[in-house]
Amino acid sequence: MHYYLLTLAILCEVIATSALKAADGFKSVGPSLLVIFGYAAAFYFLSVTLRTIPVGIAYAIWSGVGQVLVMLIAWILYRQSLDLAAFAGIGLILGGVLVLTLVSKSMPH
Repeated sequence: MHYYLLTLAILCEVIATSALKAADGFKSVGPSLLVIFGYAAAFYFLSVTLRTIPVGIAYAIWSGVGQVLVMLIAWILYRQSLDLAAFAGIGLILGGVLVLTLVSKSMPH
């Protein structure tokens, strides 16, 4: 259950962050509401997740996976260019998250 809630927190954060560009400095109402409610839901689900997952581990997974997803969305939706070094960095972030979740004894399995 804790992985499900952490996944929800990540998805809400990714949606909110991805909507920031469209919110245009909170001048556009629809995307602005998506940002506000997305972040509120993300922090709620993250806080519930912290009942079972240590804060350092949960935040590392939340921020790492969220960062990778936001970069990929920006690449696809906003045509942000990513070079080989960016893709290598994405791979390293994902590798770190996998080590935390699959190998580390700090993480409840």
